[in-house]
Amino acid sequence: QPRVVVTGMGAITPLGLSVDTFWGRCIKGESGIAPIELFDASEFPCTVGGEVTGFLPTDFIARKNARRMARFSQFAVAATREALEDSGLDFNSLDRERIGIVLGNGNGGFPDFEKTAEVLFRRGGMRIDPFFLPRVLPNMAAANVAIEFGVLGYNTTVVTACSAGTQAIGEGMEVIRRGVSDIVIAGGTEAGIRVGRFLGDAGIDYAV
Repeated sequence: QPRVVVTGMGAITPLGLSVDTFWGRCIKGESGIAPIELFDASEFPCTVGGEVTGFLPTDFIARKNARRMARFSQFAVAATREALEDSGLDFNSLDRERIGIVLGNGNGGFPDFEKTAEVLFRRGGMRIDPFFLPRVLPNMAAANVAIEFGVLGYNTTVVTACSAGTQAIGEGMEVIRRGVSDIVIAGGTEAGIRVGRFLGDAGIDYAV
């Protein structure tokens, strides 16, 4: 079988927004689990989580493009940018149709579901953002990476909960071994922490 190697890595994590920062904190024994800050978790039995902090999508993506992406897609694009720079690949000299993408996630754009539900119940269905579905579908991380970097080859998404990212890397290896692609961008992304209480007026409480 053809030998498959890792040529570049990228990371957007609770331990840092780059591979070097993430790995440096890992080998120091630091934890990315901390009190939740994205919402008031005081009413819940668990008040800690693994949040990505300090992430500004416009540090990695043009503002107009970032606004059309859910947070999990923004993470994927940002990490891919670092991985491609780390690899040293010259995309201009490569056949884009021989570059593939295999990404994994568990849920897709959960926070956007909450935002859109609020609009639906408070302002009506005609006020829902037309980009709602293109943001939240689980396959949109891989799609947005393809769009952002002009990747034209094999593109798929693995949705197997906590194992999705690891499985995606394995699937990416098999795509290369099968001869479908010469290069595969592979990994996982998730951004599902969100809680809503805005539906109280409608007699509905829910948490995501």
